Amino acid sequence: MLLPALRQPSLHLLPALLLYFCAGLQFELSSPLSLSTERIMETTPVGFAAPGYAPPAAPPGLEYLTQIDQILVHQKVELLEAIIGFETNNRYEIKNSLGQKIYSAKEQNDCCTRNCCGPQRSFDLKITDHNEQEVIRLVKPFRCTSCWCPCCLQEMEVQAPPGNTIGFVVQNWHPFLPKFSVLGASHEPLLTIEGPLCAISCCGDVDFDVKGKDGSVIGRISKQWSGLIKESLTDADNFGINFPLDLDVRLKAILLGACFLIDFMFFESTGDSGQQCSVFG
Repeated sequence: MLLPALRQPSLHLLPALLLYFCAGLQFELSSPLSLSTERIMETTPVGFAAPGYAPPAAPPGLEYLTQIDQILVHQKVELLEAIIGFETNNRYEIKNSLGQKIYSAKEQNDCCTRNCCGPQRSFDLKITDHNEQEVIRLVKPFRCTSCWCPCCLQEMEVQAPPGNTIGFVVQNWHPFLPKFSVLGASHEPLLTIEGPLCAISCCGDVDFDVKGKDGSVIGRISKQWSGLIKESLTDADNFGINFPLDLDVRLKAILLGACFLIDFMFFESTGDSGQQCSVFG
């Protein structure tokens, strides 16, 4: 007689049983979501982005630089300049490590400035992509080169895209060593560049070390030996730039600008006079 009583519960217990089962079902559905959210919050370190966070976008046209850790810069040989010594606007091809052209660069200047002011001249250098769109502009004002005049040394402004300054390369005063500071848009120090005592390309490469804030070498800008005939008859130079793959793309662009500044300071000569700059003037 007890079993039938248990199998047929009284009607006043049904609301309580329904409430119990509904509460259990709600707990099962909500528990995994709550636990997974808590695990993400507990395992994401403070100061780091959670999965799915996108870093700041690279300046337009510089996206490819995020994928490489080496750039090659080849200056084109100008026949008029090589034959009669008349200084023309410098032109360059910028390539990846496989030799594939990724950008072109051309100096924008007038005839009088090029041939009268020599390597110290002011100029704009426009760097364009395959679609002839300008992605970087380098602006160099006229500056003194002598170590005896430390108040007006060489510098280069880097804009990407044109009109938006992302950094500067500034020569540091030193009596005999080529030294530069890589600065951000607000002139905050980011990297330094230091060259050899004798920055002369003679049957070998000339290396300029790129150093971090702690003084450790993280990259290199190298003036590559192009062969005796090309080196003696022209001032068309080849450079290699190495940097960490994960380096900020803006810093990669600024180091590219530093390469051009180094080229003009130490490896550019004007006409038959052989006028060339150095830290000594």
